Amino acid sequence: MEYRKLGRTDLEVSLIGLGTMTWGEQNTEAEAHEQIDYALSRGVNLVDTAEMYPVPPKPETQGRTESYIGSWLQKTGRRKDIILASKASGPVTDPKRPGHIRAGQTHLDRRNLTEALDASLKRLQTDYLDLYQMHWPDRTTTTFGRPGYPWKEDAYTVPIEETLEVLQDFVKAGKVRYIGVSNETPWGVAQYLKYAETRGLPRIVSIQNPYSLLNRSYENGLSEFSHLDGVGLLAYSPLGMGVLSGKYVNGARPEGARMTLFTRFDRYMKTQAELATAEYVQLARDHGLSPASMALAFVNQQPFVNSNLIGATTMQQLKENIDSVEVKLKKEVLDAIQAIHMRYPNPAP
Repeated sequence: MEYRKLGRTDLEVSLIGLGTMTWGEQNTEAEAHEQIDYALSRGVNLVDTAEMYPVPPKPETQGRTESYIGSWLQKTGRRKDIILASKASGPVTDPKRPGHIRAGQTHLDRRNLTEALDASLKRLQTDYLDLYQMHWPDRTTTTFGRPGYPWKEDAYTVPIEETLEVLQDFVKAGKVRYIGVSNETPWGVAQYLKYAETRGLPRIVSIQNPYSLLNRSYENGLSEFSHLDGVGLLAYSPLGMGVLSGKYVNGARPEGARMTLFTRFDRYMKTQAELATAEYVQLARDHGLSPASMALAFVNQQPFVNSNLIGATTMQQLKENIDSVEVKLKKEVLDAIQAIHMRYPNPAP
């Protein structure tokens, strides 16, 4: 396993991080525990979750993923062996956001963040998080597949400065070691850094955004913050919700697969994304690589990536995903990837 610094901290996080959003929906508690045990045996130390998980978010399952991690911690006592990250839900600003958490009152203010963090810690059976992330902004912006800035006047948003003041108190209390953001924009990251600089508030160390062969929008703006300000990327959906594994090519819908079961991730299945995927899959096979390994290796080789958050529903998938750390793409493959990208730029934002 390869390790990289988390932002400008001294924390060494594994290049492959363990995503957990299927636990409690597509995976049982026993399967979740098996995944953690195996991942740790391979050198993975970053486990990422969220109060909202599992996905799709539903009232009857909300928080179950954290509870599965908590039961593993209680059973094994291995809290110091993992870097544990979770996320607080943002406000409900469109139908894709869950409205059942705290009755839809999920603004990033003191009352809601305090309730969110305390509930997460209780489910996780720990008294601190290594990384606490804001799952999405407290404003309407370009997240979760929006193709462009919506230019919407929100009735109410919590100022980023106010959110940081609350997070500062969490850090002082020892409940949180470091803070990060998720599904953020360049403007949002700049604001977080500005208030950290001018007000002495905690500095974000990471941003968890989508990044894959089908969505390289991180490179346009946000990667500069990684380079010059040390805000590392925790890349999620590196396989485009499994699409880049090639299992959905030519309209295939394998039984039990995510895209077969759920329709909420349809942005990865649109025409341009399907055309691009077919070319990436063929490129991998032409070079004797599995499509999933090539797609993950591409993410692993990016200098702005601190950790590549993989998610698996089977142990076979988990093993293949972790094995991607051993794959180094040659220049001819990278050049061919770039040529496909120029034909189909970011088809699944």
